[in-house]
Amino acid sequence: MLAQMSAQPATVRITRTVLADGRALTYYDDHETPASSRTLRDPRIVPPDVARPLMRRDVLTGEWVILAPHRMGRTHLPAAGRCPLCPSREGAATEIPAEAYDVVVFDNRFPSLRAQRPPEASATESCVDGDPLWSQRPATGHCEVVCFTSEHGTSFAALTPHRVATVIEAWADRTSALSRMEGIRQVFCFENRGAEIGVTLHHPHGQIYAYPFVAPRTKQVLTQAAAHRRSTGGDLLADVLAAELRAGTRVVHRGAAWSAYVPAAARWPLELHLVPHRAVPDLAALDNAERSELATLYPALLRRMDRFFADQGDLSPVPYIAGWHQAPLGAGRDLIRLHLQLFSTRRAAGRLKHLAGSESGVGVWLNDTTPERIAQRLQELG
Repeated sequence: MLAQMSAQPATVRITRTVLADGRALTYYDDHETPASSRTLRDPRIVPPDVARPLMRRDVLTGEWVILAPHRMGRTHLPAAGRCPLCPSREGAATEIPAEAYDVVVFDNRFPSLRAQRPPEASATESCVDGDPLWSQRPATGHCEVVCFTSEHGTSFAALTPHRVATVIEAWADRTSALSRMEGIRQVFCFENRGAEIGVTLHHPHGQIYAYPFVAPRTKQVLTQAAAHRRSTGGDLLADVLAAELRAGTRVVHRGAAWSAYVPAAARWPLELHLVPHRAVPDLAALDNAERSELATLYPALLRRMDRFFADQGDLSPVPYIAGWHQAPLGAGRDLIRLHLQLFSTRRAAGRLKHLAGSESGVGVWLNDTTPERIAQRLQELG
């Protein structure tokens, strides 16, 4: 188990500004940096935003599919010297018009979801080919980029607890702001790490999506949680946490405010859930003690993941997806609590798990290991 350590709550100075094309940018500073470097004018001439993403409903599943063809032209794995997420410098203006920064959040230049603007602000659902079988509407919502640090060659796992605390403050601030926007039903903070996952920028960063609908996985959890409450009167996620702690076999960490475990029906060859002991709906609802413990615990768990395949001779950084599942806004908010799902597509040294016929075709998952083996390995690494 991890030592019971926590970071001090972050004292963060927040500075909000706009980029050359009107996109919002917010600095979250945990150091005493001169304000002048936080309010530099964006000197670039940026083409106007012409993105018009659409959503079409899949009549076979009832799910919305986002169509964003403008993303085909987004920046793809540039050299370190041309990274758009590094601080700006002489002769190299980036997305961050400052000579230094701690944590930054800004509107994605290539968004999958786009804030409502006239004239589409009044647009309603329409039909594809004029046929009512297929409905479509503008893909409204919000997409943001979160830069965890100005250092290009590092990783989230290498951040100090002090810096992680600042990232948590940024997540919480943006979750709160986006949740207040009209038409938003769910806010999802996540990080993709590694080219194997599909990352197009190596700079340590994550994203925040604010959806105009409840995501399919969340809908499934809501259905299960509602059925569990009707049949038992209990809270499904609370009961799962309690059951995992009772069994103990898959528990990787048990702290004062958080516990981490490999879920009993893990789908991925390396998967971990991190759950607060208190029922909170989202990151914004975490108290100081919960944020402080998380700031030390989270990067420590990532470091364990990076060593997972070391006994097989694979010391390369483990590709992963880390997604913060937050309660939806509106109906069902009381049925789901905040939790992190952390997983990797790597199944063995130098080998990836690919979603083949059963998973991609009909959604039936096959795992080449067991949750108990995953947990035993993570426990050993502690």
